Amino acid sequence: MTREKVFAAVSMLTILVPLYAIPSAQAFAQDYRRMSCDELWYERNAIYAAKGYCFKTDRARSVFGRGCFPPFGKLTRSETRRVNLIEQWERYYGCR
Repeated sequence: MTREKVFAAVSMLTILVPLYAIPSAQAFAQDYRRMSCDELWYERNAIYAAKGYCFKTDRARSVFGRGCFPPFGKLTRSETRRVNLIEQWERYYGCR
């Protein structure tokens, strides 16, 4: 199975699994440390995709589709903390 197919499958699970069933951002910190820039990018954007964010880049649209459903990317506090933590790791690794 290609990496793209794995990401697509995980994307569907992200939508199907309620985020309240996922452990806190602290539980993910060690996992983020082991992720590549692409994996961090995917993880961060999967959070937005699950919330209906309207992606603008070709890369995000090709992976997550156009999205665009309520709440249009509005995150909870815990989701915002996770995104911020992922962005910290992306900066640390020099991603983007």
